[in-house]
Amino acid sequence: MRTVRQILDGKNPELAWVAPEAPVLQAIRCMAERHVGAVLVMAGGRLVGIASERDYARKVVLQGRSSHDTPVTEIMTAPVRTVGPDATVAHCMHLMTEGRFRHLPVLEGDTVVGIVSIGDLVKSVIEDQQLQIDALQRYIAG
Repeated sequence: MRTVRQILDGKNPELAWVAPEAPVLQAIRCMAERHVGAVLVMAGGRLVGIASERDYARKVVLQGRSSHDTPVTEIMTAPVRTVGPDATVAHCMHLMTEGRFRHLPVLEGDTVVGIVSIGDLVKSVIEDQQLQIDALQRYIAG
């Protein structure tokens, strides 16, 4: 089974992030521009939280708050579950299923080196399964 490092090798290394004091609207814009469902919340180069579309829907829209006036710190999820680059896809899927979240920051020490989504993990599983199917078909045909 693949590791998170192998998934990150195939992704754009540029991270989508905002400062904690940024208005929620800035976080939503960042997500839209990058075509992602969550942004990291960073202060002084350190991960302090994560803000997702789900956070926005539940903590801004449903509560009638303003995206312009609400700071990201009021809607972000903190503390954040993280993994290291050597974590397996299976381990990450277990954490996400258990915690009911869809984005998992990857840290090497205190440095954020990437983020994986449930979509990244599912894609990896499908690719691994296809490789196994292809190998079995070659074995049977051979």
